[in-house]
Parts: sequence; structure tokens; C-alpha cells
Amino acid sequence: MRLAGHTLGTPEQTVPEALALFAGAGLDAAEVIYQDGYRSGLPMRDRRAATQALRASQDLGIPIVGLTPYTTGINAVDHAAWRAAIDEFRGAIEIAQIVGADRLRVYAGSWHPGDQDHPARWGRLVEALWTLAPEASAAGVRLCVENHFGTMTQSAAQTARLVREVNHDAVRVLYDQANLTFAHDERYDEALRIQGELIGHVHVKDLVFIDPDAPFRASETARVPASERTVRSRVVGEGVVPWPAILSTLSGSGYNDILSLEYEYRWHPADLPEPSIGFARAAVALRAMLAEMAVERAS
Repeated sequence: MRLAGHTLGTPEQTVPEALALFAGAGLDAAEVIYQDGYRSGLPMRDRRAATQALRASQDLGIPIVGLTPYTTGINAVDHAAWRAAIDEFRGAIEIAQIVGADRLRVYAGSWHPGDQDHPARWGRLVEALWTLAPEASAAGVRLCVENHFGTMTQSAAQTARLVREVNHDAVRVLYDQANLTFAHDERYDEALRIQGELIGHVHVKDLVFIDPDAPFRASETARVPASERTVRSRVVGEGVVPWPAILSTLSGSGYNDILSLEYEYRWHPADLPEPSIGFARAAVALRAMLAEMAVERAS
């Protein structure tokens, strides 16, 4: 498995600077945010910025393997909002081709407690992925739907249901066990049993609970506001997420692709060491886990 840095963890760096930081931390690749107004992201439909990022990645030997859009309107009932979200994803597919990325993170729309019309909004979500999947496939790009709060696929079961309903090879699961853990959804063994063969991308991060018995709530989609948090972010290997067991199970299910370090420094800098230190520590920890796993399999 190859290790990628995620530019969520480099809010003070430009994309080329983030790629250099990832190289210095001993990582193999990069996942880059696709969003206007973020210093460490690629602006939407900006072909010039994408070309500059490609050159930097080639110079540093750090390929950009994925993009992370923040589009949530693909389950909108309003047709104009839904169409705008589809067009945003088309722009992301175009920029992915320029930088050489073969996967896009997908939020399964927006969904929060109190929202209504679940069947209608689920139907719009499925229709959006049916619309986009052939275009993504033709471009050599996978659409990876994340286990993510504030969307219609917070749990592993919901994510697997959506991917199976869409039933297209270009639509896969983005597995994020930390999200499942702090939302009190599936344990890793159950999550991987439910969606293991559907996984096309993996986000890796870690955490500790402030209060493990507190109910989960999040009024936003991109992040949990400070007033609602019941966890603190940690460097991978220094929290409660059982990454050695997860990696072994992932490997056993046939996953041998990118592990993307979604270091949450953009949202929670007080919890974490500065990025050059944190990414390097996480890389060392993950490589040690992978090496131990290889030894166990060989013995």
C-alpha cells in the first residue's frame, strides 16, 4: 500500500509547498482539496493552477492521486441546485485528468437531523451518480463515496447500499473508520464486512474521545464544530482507532491501494503537531504497521 498526504493537513502551504512537505515526510503521493478560497487546494476549473500542480508533482516525484471536492448539492430536490452540483463534479473530473488523479472524494449530498424528503433526496443522489459515473469512467476516474457525517452515507451500511444501488464500477466506497468511530457507527470489522469489496479509497486519521458516551451530533458537513466535538484529533497510531487490525483486514480483503493521511490540521490545529512533524510521525507509524503485517503474513 502507498501512503499519501492530504492537503487538509497543510492549510498554510500552497499545493506545490504541500507536495514538497509530503516528500520530506517520506510519503508517496498526494490527495489535494478541490475548492475555491483554500490556500492548499486547487481552485475549481482552474486549468492553469492544475497544470502548475502537475509540474510540481512531477518534479518532486509525488503524484496527485486524488482530489477532494466539497460539493453537497447532488441530492438537492431543486433542479437548478442539483444541476449546479453536477457541473461542479464535471469540473472536478476535468481537473483530475489534468493532474493525473484517478479518484474523487464524493459527499453523498447533505443530510442532517430534521431534514425531510429522504426518499426524494436519495433518488436525486442515485440519479446524480448514474449521470456522473459514465463520464468519470471515460476519464479514468473513480467516484469514491465517503462514510461521512452530514451526508446520506454516514454509516458503512448506508454507503454500501448507495454504491450497490448505483451499480457502476466507477462508483466505489471511500472508507473512513475514524468517521465511523466518532459517530458511533460500525466497528472496523463490521464496516469492512459490509463494504470491503466495494472500497476504492481509504482515509487514515486517529482520535481520542473526550467523552466516549456522549451522543454524536454535527450541524455541518465538512467538519464538526468545536461546540459539538466529543473527540480530539491525534497522529495516526496515537489514538484509539485500531489501525494495525484494520490494515490487516483491508489487505486480506484484497485492498492494496492508497492510504491517504487525512491530517485534520485545517480544522483542529490545537490538537496536532505542525504538519511537517505530524505527517512524518504518521508515515513512520503506518510503515511500521505495514512491515509488521508483512512479517506476520510471511511467517
